[in-house]
Amino acid sequence: MTGKGEQARPSPTGGTQPAADARAREANDARARVVTADPRLRPAPIAVDTMGGDHAPDEIIDGAVEAFREHGVRVVLVGQAPRIRARLDRLGIAGEIPIVHADEALDMGEGALASWRKPRSSVAIACHLVKQGRASALVSAGSTAGVVATSRLRLKGQQGVMKPAIAVTLPTRPRPTVLLDAGATADVKPETLVQFAALGTAYAQIRLGLARPRVGLLNIGSEAGKGNKLAKRAHELLASGHNGVEFAGNVEGHDLLAGKVDVIVTDGFTGNVALKTLEGTVRTAFGELREAVTSSRTARVGALLQRRKLTELKDRFDSDTYGGGVLLGLNGTVIIAHGASEARAVTSACLLAHELAAGRIVERIRDQVAATRTSRFPRWPHGNHDASKDGAREGRDARKPGEPDEPGPREIPDTNDPNVSPPSPVEQGEDERRPDADADTAARPATGHPADRPERGAGGR
Repeated sequence: MTGKGEQARPSPTGGTQPAADARAREANDARARVVTADPRLRPAPIAVDTMGGDHAPDEIIDGAVEAFREHGVRVVLVGQAPRIRARLDRLGIAGEIPIVHADEALDMGEGALASWRKPRSSVAIACHLVKQGRASALVSAGSTAGVVATSRLRLKGQQGVMKPAIAVTLPTRPRPTVLLDAGATADVKPETLVQFAALGTAYAQIRLGLARPRVGLLNIGSEAGKGNKLAKRAHELLASGHNGVEFAGNVEGHDLLAGKVDVIVTDGFTGNVALKTLEGTVRTAFGELREAVTSSRTARVGALLQRRKLTELKDRFDSDTYGGGVLLGLNGTVIIAHGASEARAVTSACLLAHELAAGRIVERIRDQVAATRTSRFPRWPHGNHDASKDGAREGRDARKPGEPDEPGPREIPDTNDPNVSPPSPVEQGEDERRPDADADTAARPATGHPADRPERGAGGR
């Protein structure tokens, strides 16, 4: 059965696309239940950076404790141990959640160089826990630039992934839409956008429960020939059908909240501008709506009658319910919450991190990237760094009949044979100059630095 506003699409496995998506969603839910029920399959605790964010550490700790108490998500708190213990004592949960001390913390105004200036920051320690396998994911509300730089330095990129990307969830109907990149990589190549499509596909399969998410390329027009060179070339690669993603074409800015596709791909600069434009627009629209429904007694009565619908609308556009952005493409799961996150948003971020860890997002991305092929790397096996040599060898073997072979190594004639003339200086690899060339060069005035010029004699001019 399909919804009223959802058309049935053919599925690669037969049946309709909504049916396939429903089966994938049920499979993900079943896997999550099994992982949660079986301690052997349960993911490691979530490392929470308690020192990042405008309301750190109290609101961050409160959100992590809520995820632990109400949802059973195991967490480990990273930060200044005395402050964390004091807060846990006030919450009456001291001794139940492990604490890892960190001497330093990234300030909200620090950029990418903070990863080098503060190697013992709470974000760096949390990344170390993920790298060691003592934590399954990292949650931080700190500076986006600092978290991205530190995570890339500590966790490294997955094999075959060119650049990481931040994926965010947009509140669209009938289901949310994934937008990436939202600010991790500003300058990209067309092949990088193809990989972003692979990252978004793997993320949407777990987050949205879709078997074959539809991918759209953010552009200035829906036609294939629109856009700059980057967009045109990326469209060609995505539309080739050899990249393992279901490409649905270009989408425009007004389609961001239309729900036409499941994944929207763009570079980090454009994606960040688009995301912040949406945030500002939604904030302004809700402010105007609030002023309108409270302007008079009649308007307040009407708002009271529509309270349920207004509450649903507010919850759907509330960023605290989505958990934050996910940094994809690294050897670990990293959730970047909003800098102004409070306890509710941190709880959602912990739940998102647990869901992705249970769904094996890192392994899913590795498989999806391995299935991605671009024209730049047409026949390269995943992770094979000698593929260029193999491709050159295949090109020589595939030469057409009758085509002259490439010149091989030149044979040096035997100089002891009286019938063979001796090789020229060029054949011997020597400089083909006259014997007195060096003398001429030394006598010729230099035109470079004054220190390189020959000294003048007593009668020189």
